[in-house]
Amino acid sequence: MSVFLSLLQSPLLSLSHEDLIKRAASLATDGANTFLSQTTLAFAEALTRYNKAVYTLVSLQQRYTELAPRITGSEEDAVWQVIVGARVKIKEQQEACLQFEAKWLTAVKLSEMAAEAAYQAGADQASVTARTQLELCQGRVEELREQAVRAEGNLAQIQAEDIRRQRQAEPGRETPTPAAAPAPEEEIPEQYLRED
Repeated sequence: MSVFLSLLQSPLLSLSHEDLIKRAASLATDGANTFLSQTTLAFAEALTRYNKAVYTLVSLQQRYTELAPRITGSEEDAVWQVIVGARVKIKEQQEACLQFEAKWLTAVKLSEMAAEAAYQAGADQASVTARTQLELCQGRVEELREQAVRAEGNLAQIQAEDIRRQRQAEPGRETPTPAAAPAPEEEIPEQYLRED
């Protein structure tokens, strides 16, 4: 009975429906902001580890390209074991990024809905806070994604250079000279030219 009386005397009962909805919307944005903050932190750390792993492989590939002409077969095998290990690390970090990205995207959607709900409920301050938090988190993730694109571009460039070097080093392979005359076109037998 005393619990019932305390509920009747609660200040919440003196609030209007609009006030209660505003309060609920504010609580919803608080929860959404917390979820977004935590998933952004996790995703950002995963992206940072991924970028570090890619740059580590870039550094290893560069070093290998510099040393390749001077190292022995056994030394080359040892270097390649390290490179393969670095590639495995990249794959692991990439998978972690994908997992956290899925959670982060869910948090972004939830935060957008909470901000809109707060706006519709008239909880303007809660709506503005949620949208500001969302923009900050999206900006942080976008910055790290751009770093990942640059890192992957550097890696692709180094690997392409290594492939060119290996092709040029193949025995019996001649590097074409700019002054070389183009080879004459082969004559095509007449039966291949007919359209019947």
